[in-house]
Amino acid sequence: MRKWSRAMRSQGKTVGLVPTMGYLHEGHLSLIKESHNRTNLTVVSIYVNPGQFSPSEDLSTYPSDFHGDLLKLKSLPQRVDVVFHPYNLYDYNNNNNNNNKSVVIGNAIRKGENETVSSCVEETEAGHETWVRVERLEKGMCGKSRPVFFRGVATVVAKLFNIVEPDVAVFGKKDYQQLRVIQRMVRDLDFSIEVIGSEIMRDSDGLALSSRNVHLKPEEREKALSISRSLFWAKSAAQKGQINCKELRELVIKEINGAGGRIDYVEVVNQESLEAVDKINSPVVICVAVRFGTVRLIDNMEINV
Repeated sequence: MRKWSRAMRSQGKTVGLVPTMGYLHEGHLSLIKESHNRTNLTVVSIYVNPGQFSPSEDLSTYPSDFHGDLLKLKSLPQRVDVVFHPYNLYDYNNNNNNNNKSVVIGNAIRKGENETVSSCVEETEAGHETWVRVERLEKGMCGKSRPVFFRGVATVVAKLFNIVEPDVAVFGKKDYQQLRVIQRMVRDLDFSIEVIGSEIMRDSDGLALSSRNVHLKPEEREKALSISRSLFWAKSAAQKGQINCKELRELVIKEINGAGGRIDYVEVVNQESLEAVDKINSPVVICVAVRFGTVRLIDNMEINV
């Protein structure tokens, strides 16, 4: 992969990277279109990263359809030049008896006074020990309930950047905190890569596109529409002059609770620092994480007033 990328760049061509975990939908395809608009060549990576899942999370049930993904990519009017589909980015070939099992590995993060949590990776006995941390931006929102998540995301993205060596990388804004974590990592570690945030893609009824939506039962999916509905209401209220963030949060919480959602968080934060704000006097984003049934959904709404 690296050899191909360097050969293309030596010819003066620019390379775009769209990192995905597969089970592609229209949201992913919009990221590919954005890459095409900005670069000569596009690489799509498909890799379900075990480093961002804890043992209690849904790594084993994360949806996968590699053959279907390839068919979708082949049908695009914009050509995808390379599909990078590594088997295991944490396998360093120190053990020939790789049995592809999930284990709890080192560099545990302390969650409470006497409790530690680790990520789940497929590995050999040597183990993976090096992790990238974006210490402040990873702490809030999803970082509270998923304490290994952003460490795993930053590390695997750094790996992909080092392997593919892109000029541009495109991420979706649906994973807003993830986007800001990656942008900060790129700035702080001097990666020569432009990180683009692409707008959220939604179904016609407003539900943000997500690979996990396939696990929603019909009645759960209907109830999940309360997420986008409440976010649009909150944005409309802000545009009409409601700048009290407590009131906006309560509007969103009331609608989602009324639909039976189990809220992980609803936060109104500064778009750059991700710090919670009390009143809107600069661009903010309302970020939401909710469970309907067993499915955890995230969504957000930027407000620029």
